Amino acid sequence: MTDYRCINTEQACELIDQGAQIVDIRDEGSYAELHISNAYNLNNHNLPEYIGQADFDKPLIVCCYHGISSQSAAAYLAHQGFDEVYSLDGGFEAWRTQCPDRCER
Repeated sequence: MTDYRCINTEQACELIDQGAQIVDIRDEGSYAELHISNAYNLNNHNLPEYIGQADFDKPLIVCCYHGISSQSAAAYLAHQGFDEVYSLDGGFEAWRTQCPDRCER
């Protein structure tokens, strides 16, 4: 895949249940307050480390606040060589409303 696709929360849940990776690009404080279970807080400082240890063959879901910033991050990660990259429509705000049982602190 040379680009990314946008997916809704239901599709994201299915992918996560199948072993997809999740990165949360929100600021550290927002991430620490509440985030998708098992999400990795990705930022400019830990990006090289993440790319160095990530599984490029597993689907990757990118989450931001409202689903806007995640699109450019998803495009960037797709161009880094990840096979399947997705941007979460509605971002974490949609996720926490629709999937509150799949959030953690």
